[in-house]
Amino acid sequence: MAPNEPEDTFKVTDRRRRQDADELPRPAASAPEPPPRVQSSAAPSIAPPSAPADPASGPDRSLAGLFMMLASSTVVALGDAPDPVTGQRQMDLAQAADAIDLLVLLREKTEGNRSGEESQILEELIYDLQLRYVRVTKRS
Repeated sequence: MAPNEPEDTFKVTDRRRRQDADELPRPAASAPEPPPRVQSSAAPSIAPPSAPADPASGPDRSLAGLFMMLASSTVVALGDAPDPVTGQRQMDLAQAADAIDLLVLLREKTEGNRSGEESQILEELIYDLQLRYVRVTKRS
């Protein structure tokens, strides 16, 4: 580089908005829905949520929500509930077994990181889904 040539410069501008300590976070548009309750009977029913989450408030990002999502897809795969897209009942035992195995894996990998309520929901879902799977395979 020649002594008379200007040196190339590099400038970084942080455009992220900072929140001052005095400024409180804004409340969400609506209060978050509590996690769905699971009945403790021998064969609790698993129903899909009655209304979709408000897109403005963002999706429900909890372990209980993930567990319920996997459980509802398992119930559909077992033919106990109609497919939300087609409205028809179809059985896919391989998909149901994979979803149950995934819930068992999540139970192992999240051990010690779940709340008491999340643990109870997960245990009841796994128990219910395994019973449903056994009943369906006995009928087949």
